[in-house]
Formats: sequence, structure tokens, C-alpha cells
Amino acid sequence: MSDSAPLAITAENLSKSYRSGFWLNQAVNSLQSCSLSVPQGETFGLLGPNGAGKTTLLKILLGIIPPSAGSGSILGSPLGDRHIKHKIGYLPENAYYYDYLTGWELLDFVGSIFSIPANQRRQRIAELIDLVGLSQAVARKKQLRQYSKGMVQRIGLAQALINEPEIVFLDEPMSGLDPVGRYQVREIILMLKKQGKTVFFNSHILADAELICDRIGILNKGELIACGRLADQRMSSSRRMRPRLSRRASI
Repeated sequence: MSDSAPLAITAENLSKSYRSGFWLNQAVNSLQSCSLSVPQGETFGLLGPNGAGKTTLLKILLGIIPPSAGSGSILGSPLGDRHIKHKIGYLPENAYYYDYLTGWELLDFVGSIFSIPANQRRQRIAELIDLVGLSQAVARKKQLRQYSKGMVQRIGLAQALINEPEIVFLDEPMSGLDPVGRYQVREIILMLKKQGKTVFFNSHILADAELICDRIGILNKGELIACGRLADQRMSSSRRMRPRLSRRASI
């Protein structure tokens, strides 16, 4: 990835506030003046504790919810532009699927939404089921209501890739997976990176980002407190800690 690569994602002073309380007289700021940019072909990890505002930012970028303030773009188009939806793949954190469908039927349904021809859908679905580590027989016969959480996560990842998107948004993609599943998801993300795809994913686990991200952002209480390469963030943190350590040593 070149530093001069065109930007896939931009966010400029994005904020989101909600009203809460019985009389709706309390303001909750879930996102505060967040600005970042992600070049095409980059794997970007957004880290932070639960409730930090990661999912809120992701949904604003996807155009699912509007920002209270600020602006942004995806592949040069304003946030929420319907004309670029076919270039985006999305795995929600807690996805709801029609659980009476089989995994194969779900992928076929999502593929039809993207107007993928039936013969191409069949080939693509078979490739994706193998890619995410599910059994073809299970995917064809077992309803989603009978899937474990890890199996649902795998089929969710497959549906996020059904349209061969240019940008993939993944909200906690390793959630509910065993160590083998986590390894497979990391390998899939690395494969997408080799293909030149842009990957933007949320996580609260640093180890997930350590192995696969070009850069990370750290979100806390709705505020982006750091953004850059992981090695640079570590160096900055160690510099901030060094005076404290030296003072302790002198006591």
C-alpha cells in the first residue's frame, strides 16, 4: 500500500448525540468530533472498550445512522450514497438473519439482492462456504436456528463477501469463534489485503489488530484519542511512561 493511495474512507469531525431519560432531557454523546482517513488497500483496526462508540462510528460511515455533526465519504462519495452500496461488505456485531433459512439459502438471498446471476451465485457461494470453514452439506441442509454462534459468525462473514466488495466493514469479526476460527478469520482478512481490498474492523482485543492491521485508531468514550501505526503508538506510549518510571526509580 502506497502512502499516496487514494482515500477509501474519510471522516471529518463526526459526532453523534442521543436524547435519553424519561423526558428526553439528557444528552448522550456517543461520538465526539471524530476525524480519520483510510487509504484504499489498507487494513484499519478501530480499538476500544465496549461502549466506546466503535459501532456508532461504523454505522455512520455505512450510512445506517446519520451523524449529528460532521461529514465523510466512502470511495469519494458522501456517506449514505446508495450508488456505492454494491461496493461495500458489512458484518454486523450482532447480526439477525432469517433463521428458518439454511446457510446456503441466506447467501443465495443476499447474492440476489446484489443482482448476481444465479449461476455465478452458486459458484461464489460454494467458494465462500469453503473459505470460512463450513461444511457444504451443513450449509445446504441445516437451518440457521440450528447453528452455533461461531457458525453464524462464519456465515455472516461469507455474506459480507458475497458481492466481492472493495471495502469490507467488520464489527467484532472474531466474536464467538474458537482459536481455529479466529485464525481462519485473520487469514481471510490477510487474503483480502493481498487482493487490494480495504478492510475496516472494530475490536476490543489488541491481539486481533496486532497481526493484521496497517494502522489502528483508539476510541474511548466517543473520542478518537490516537491513530497511526501500532509501532508508533507503542513508542509514544513508552515515551509518556518513561518520566513516571524514572521518578519512581529515584524515590
